[in-house]
Amino acid sequence: MSRLARLFAQLKEKREGALVGFVTAGDPTPDMSLQILRAMAEAGVDIIELGVPFSDPTADGPVIQRSSARALAHGMTLEKTLDLCRAMRRETPVPLVVFSYYNPILAMGGTRFYEESVRAGADAVLVVDLPPEESQELIGQWSGNQLDFIRLAAPTTPTERMAAIARDASGFIYLVSMTGVTGSAGLDLSEVAATAARLKQVTSLPVCVGFGISQPEHVSAVCRAADGAVVGSAFERLIEENLTANDLPERMARYARTLKAATRL
Repeated sequence: MSRLARLFAQLKEKREGALVGFVTAGDPTPDMSLQILRAMAEAGVDIIELGVPFSDPTADGPVIQRSSARALAHGMTLEKTLDLCRAMRRETPVPLVVFSYYNPILAMGGTRFYEESVRAGADAVLVVDLPPEESQELIGQWSGNQLDFIRLAAPTTPTERMAAIARDASGFIYLVSMTGVTGSAGLDLSEVAATAARLKQVTSLPVCVGFGISQPEHVSAVCRAADGAVVGSAFERLIEENLTANDLPERMARYARTLKAATRL
Protein backbone atom coordinates (compact mmCIF):
# COMPACT_ATOMS: atom_id res chain seq x y z
CA MET A 1 0.00 0.00 0.00
CA SER A 2 1.36 3.43 -0.94
CA ARG A 3 1.95 6.22 1.58
CA LEU A 4 -1.02 8.12 0.15
CA ALA A 5 -3.35 5.12 0.43
CA ARG A 6 -2.23 4.48 4.02
CA LEU A 7 -2.69 8.13 4.91
CA PHE A 8 -6.25 8.36 3.60
CA ALA A 9 -7.18 5.09 5.33
CA GLN A 10 -5.80 6.40 8.64
CA LEU A 11 -7.57 9.73 8.26
CA LYS A 12 -10.86 8.01 7.52
CA GLU A 13 -10.55 5.98 10.72
CA LYS A 14 -9.89 9.17 12.68
CA ARG A 15 -12.73 11.03 10.91
CA GLU A 16 -10.39 13.68 9.57
CA GLY A 17 -9.94 15.23 6.19
CA ALA A 18 -6.51 15.66 4.66
CA LEU A 19 -4.80 19.03 4.75
CA VAL A 20 -2.80 19.30 1.53
CA GLY A 21 -0.32 22.17 1.54
CA PHE A 22 1.27 23.58 -1.63
CA VAL A 23 4.44 25.67 -1.65
CA THR A 24 6.80 26.54 -4.47
CA ALA A 25 10.16 24.80 -4.13
CA GLY A 26 12.93 27.28 -3.36
CA ASP A 27 10.68 30.15 -2.26
CA PRO A 28 11.77 32.52 -0.81
CA THR A 29 15.24 30.91 -0.87
CA PRO A 30 16.29 27.26 -1.13
CA ASP A 31 17.48 27.12 2.50
CA MET A 32 14.38 28.81 3.89
CA SER A 33 12.19 26.62 1.68
CA LEU A 34 13.48 23.50 3.43
CA GLN A 35 12.86 25.07 6.83
CA ILE A 36 9.30 25.92 5.77
CA LEU A 37 8.65 22.38 4.56
CA ARG A 38 9.89 20.95 7.86
CA ALA A 39 7.68 23.34 9.82
CA MET A 40 4.60 22.49 7.75
CA ALA A 41 5.13 18.76 8.24
CA GLU A 42 5.65 19.15 11.97
CA ALA A 43 2.53 21.33 12.22
CA GLY A 44 0.33 18.57 10.82
CA VAL A 45 0.10 19.15 7.08
CA ASP A 46 -0.88 15.69 5.82
CA ILE A 47 0.39 15.96 2.22
CA ILE A 48 2.89 18.43 0.81
CA GLU A 49 2.68 19.50 -2.82
CA LEU A 50 6.08 20.79 -3.88
CA GLY A 51 5.67 23.12 -6.83
CA VAL A 52 8.35 23.06 -9.51
CA PRO A 53 9.08 26.72 -10.41
CA PHE A 54 8.13 27.49 -13.98
CA SER A 55 8.51 30.61 -16.08
CA ASP A 56 4.99 30.50 -17.56
CA PRO A 57 2.64 29.12 -14.87
CA THR A 58 -0.58 29.69 -16.81
CA ALA A 59 -2.89 27.96 -14.29
CA ASP A 60 -1.61 30.04 -11.40
CA GLY A 61 -2.65 33.43 -10.13
CA PRO A 62 -0.31 36.34 -9.34
CA VAL A 63 0.76 35.10 -5.90
CA ILE A 64 2.10 31.77 -7.13
CA GLN A 65 3.46 33.37 -10.30
CA ARG A 66 5.58 35.66 -8.14
CA SER A 67 6.69 32.74 -5.97
CA SER A 68 7.93 30.94 -9.09
CA ALA A 69 9.81 34.06 -10.18
CA ARG A 70 11.53 34.33 -6.79
CA ALA A 71 12.51 30.65 -6.82
CA LEU A 72 13.81 30.80 -10.40
CA ALA A 73 15.87 33.85 -9.48
CA HIS A 74 17.57 31.65 -6.87
CA GLY A 75 18.38 29.00 -9.46
CA MET A 76 15.69 26.45 -8.58
CA THR A 77 15.13 23.66 -11.11
CA LEU A 78 13.28 20.36 -11.25
CA GLU A 79 16.48 18.60 -10.16
CA LYS A 80 16.82 20.87 -7.14
CA THR A 81 13.14 20.39 -6.32
CA LEU A 82 13.80 16.65 -6.15
CA ASP A 83 16.76 17.40 -3.88
CA LEU A 84 14.30 19.07 -1.49
CA CYS A 85 12.10 15.96 -1.71
CA ARG A 86 15.11 13.83 -0.83
CA ALA A 87 15.97 16.01 2.16
CA MET A 88 12.40 15.88 3.43
CA ARG A 89 12.10 12.14 2.96
CA ARG A 90 15.06 11.61 5.28
CA GLU A 91 13.12 13.40 8.01
CA THR A 92 9.42 12.71 7.61
CA PRO A 93 6.92 10.12 6.30
CA VAL A 94 4.57 12.87 5.05
CA PRO A 95 3.57 12.08 1.45
CA LEU A 96 5.25 14.35 -1.10
CA VAL A 97 3.69 15.31 -4.43
CA VAL A 98 5.77 16.83 -7.23
CA PHE A 99 3.50 19.51 -8.72
CA SER A 100 4.72 20.59 -12.14
CA TYR A 101 3.97 21.81 -15.60
CA TYR A 102 5.00 19.36 -18.28
CA ASN A 103 7.87 21.28 -19.84
CA PRO A 104 10.44 20.75 -17.03
CA ILE A 105 9.61 17.02 -16.98
CA LEU A 106 9.82 16.79 -20.76
CA ALA A 107 13.24 18.46 -20.66
CA MET A 108 14.47 15.97 -18.06
CA GLY A 109 12.96 12.99 -19.91
CA GLY A 110 10.15 10.74 -18.70
CA THR A 111 12.34 7.78 -17.76
CA ARG A 112 14.84 9.85 -15.80
CA PHE A 113 12.07 11.84 -14.12
CA TYR A 114 10.41 8.68 -12.84
CA GLU A 115 13.65 7.14 -11.60
CA GLU A 116 14.89 10.35 -9.95
CA SER A 117 11.50 11.00 -8.31
CA VAL A 118 11.30 7.51 -6.84
CA ARG A 119 14.88 7.74 -5.58
CA ALA A 120 14.09 11.11 -4.01
CA GLY A 121 11.16 9.61 -2.11
CA ALA A 122 8.37 11.40 -3.97
CA ASP A 123 5.02 9.66 -3.76
CA ALA A 124 3.15 11.19 -6.68
CA VAL A 125 3.22 13.68 -9.50
CA LEU A 126 0.57 16.10 -10.68
CA VAL A 127 1.21 17.58 -14.12
CA VAL A 128 -1.04 20.60 -14.54
CA ASP A 129 -1.08 20.81 -18.32
CA LEU A 130 -0.95 17.14 -19.38
CA PRO A 131 -4.45 15.79 -20.16
CA PRO A 132 -5.21 12.06 -20.02
CA GLU A 133 -5.18 11.73 -23.81
CA GLU A 134 -1.56 12.85 -23.97
CA SER A 135 -0.13 11.52 -20.71
CA GLN A 136 0.78 8.08 -22.01
CA GLU A 137 3.84 9.60 -23.67
CA LEU A 138 5.10 10.26 -20.14
CA ILE A 139 3.76 7.28 -18.20
CA GLY A 140 4.75 4.90 -20.99
CA GLN A 141 8.39 5.68 -20.20
CA TRP A 142 8.07 4.72 -16.53
CA SER A 143 9.74 1.49 -15.43
CA GLY A 144 7.35 0.77 -12.54
CA ASN A 145 4.31 1.95 -10.62
CA GLN A 146 5.89 3.49 -7.53
CA LEU A 147 4.75 7.00 -8.42
CA ASP A 148 1.05 7.86 -8.25
CA PHE A 149 -0.29 10.02 -11.06
CA ILE A 150 -2.80 12.54 -9.73
CA ARG A 151 -5.42 13.82 -12.15
CA LEU A 152 -7.39 17.06 -12.22
CA ALA A 153 -11.14 17.50 -12.56
CA ALA A 154 -13.11 20.76 -12.64
CA PRO A 155 -16.67 21.89 -11.94
CA THR A 156 -17.19 22.15 -15.71
CA THR A 157 -16.07 18.53 -16.30
CA PRO A 158 -18.98 16.33 -17.46
CA THR A 159 -19.60 13.24 -15.35
CA GLU A 160 -18.63 10.91 -18.22
CA ARG A 161 -15.34 12.77 -18.56
CA MET A 162 -14.79 12.53 -14.81
CA ALA A 163 -15.12 8.76 -15.05
CA ALA A 164 -12.55 8.62 -17.87
CA ILE A 165 -10.14 10.81 -15.90
CA ALA A 166 -10.54 8.69 -12.77
CA ARG A 167 -9.85 5.42 -14.58
CA ASP A 168 -6.23 6.41 -15.21
CA ALA A 169 -5.66 8.22 -11.90
CA SER A 170 -4.04 7.06 -8.68
CA GLY A 171 -3.29 8.59 -5.29
CA PHE A 172 -6.23 11.00 -5.28
CA ILE A 173 -8.23 13.22 -7.63
CA TYR A 174 -7.56 16.95 -7.40
CA LEU A 175 -10.90 18.70 -7.84
CA VAL A 176 -10.54 22.32 -8.91
CA SER A 177 -13.21 24.24 -6.99
CA MET A 178 -13.88 26.93 -9.61
CA THR A 179 -12.96 28.14 -13.05
CA GLY A 180 -10.06 30.57 -13.16
CA VAL A 181 -6.56 30.50 -11.68
CA THR A 182 -5.16 29.68 -8.27
CA GLY A 183 -5.93 32.23 -5.59
CA SER A 184 -9.20 33.29 -7.20
CA ALA A 185 -11.95 34.65 -4.99
CA GLY A 186 -15.59 33.58 -5.02
CA LEU A 187 -15.51 30.08 -3.53
CA ASP A 188 -19.03 28.60 -3.74
CA LEU A 189 -19.07 25.84 -1.13
CA SER A 190 -22.48 24.49 -2.16
CA GLU A 191 -21.26 24.10 -5.75
CA VAL A 192 -18.08 22.42 -4.49
CA ALA A 193 -20.13 19.92 -2.51
CA ALA A 194 -22.32 19.12 -5.51
CA THR A 195 -19.32 18.66 -7.84
CA ALA A 196 -17.50 16.49 -5.28
CA ALA A 197 -20.59 14.31 -4.89
CA ARG A 198 -20.78 13.89 -8.66
CA LEU A 199 -17.11 12.94 -8.86
CA LYS A 200 -17.42 10.46 -6.00
CA GLN A 201 -20.14 8.63 -7.93
CA VAL A 202 -17.55 7.58 -10.54
CA THR A 203 -14.44 6.87 -8.46
CA SER A 204 -13.41 5.25 -5.20
CA LEU A 205 -10.25 7.36 -5.07
CA PRO A 206 -10.06 10.13 -2.46
CA VAL A 207 -11.08 13.57 -3.70
CA CYS A 208 -9.18 16.69 -2.55
CA VAL A 209 -10.47 20.14 -3.40
CA GLY A 210 -8.24 23.13 -4.20
CA PHE A 211 -8.35 26.74 -5.51
CA GLY A 212 -9.69 29.55 -3.34
CA ILE A 213 -9.34 27.80 0.02
CA SER A 214 -7.68 29.95 2.68
CA GLN A 215 -9.77 29.99 5.85
CA PRO A 216 -10.45 27.29 8.48
CA GLU A 217 -14.17 27.50 7.69
CA HIS A 218 -13.38 26.76 4.02
CA VAL A 219 -11.33 23.72 5.06
CA SER A 220 -14.05 22.46 7.39
CA ALA A 221 -16.77 22.75 4.75
CA VAL A 222 -14.65 21.13 2.05
CA CYS A 223 -13.67 18.21 4.29
CA ARG A 224 -17.35 17.49 4.97
CA ALA A 225 -17.92 17.17 1.21
CA ALA A 226 -14.62 15.61 0.12
CA ASP A 227 -11.58 13.81 1.51
CA GLY A 228 -9.24 16.78 1.80
CA ALA A 229 -8.59 20.46 1.18
CA VAL A 230 -5.68 21.88 -0.80
CA VAL A 231 -4.26 25.23 0.34
CA GLY A 232 -1.66 26.86 -1.87
CA SER A 233 -1.96 30.57 -2.63
CA ALA A 234 -2.70 31.35 1.02
CA PHE A 235 0.54 29.69 2.13
CA GLU A 236 2.45 31.49 -0.60
CA ARG A 237 0.81 34.80 0.32
CA LEU A 238 2.06 34.33 3.89
CA ILE A 239 5.57 33.73 2.55
CA GLU A 240 5.37 36.82 0.34
CA GLU A 241 4.25 39.00 3.25
CA ASN A 242 7.15 37.81 5.43
CA LEU A 243 10.05 37.38 3.01
CA THR A 244 12.68 38.62 5.43
CA ALA A 245 11.15 37.40 8.70
CA ASN A 246 13.45 35.08 10.61
CA ASP A 247 10.43 33.35 12.14
CA LEU A 248 8.73 32.67 8.79
CA PRO A 249 8.71 28.86 9.34
CA GLU A 250 6.99 29.35 12.72
CA ARG A 251 4.39 31.65 11.13
CA MET A 252 3.72 29.02 8.46
CA ALA A 253 3.39 26.37 11.17
CA ARG A 254 0.89 28.42 13.18
CA TYR A 255 -1.27 28.94 10.12
CA ALA A 256 -1.03 25.26 9.19
CA ARG A 257 -2.15 24.21 12.67
CA THR A 258 -5.30 26.34 12.44
CA LEU A 259 -6.14 24.79 9.09
CA LYS A 260 -5.42 21.24 10.24
CA ALA A 261 -7.70 21.67 13.25
CA ALA A 262 -10.52 22.43 10.82
CA THR A 263 -10.13 19.04 9.08
CA ARG A 264 -11.38 17.17 12.16
CA LEU A 265 -15.00 16.28 11.49
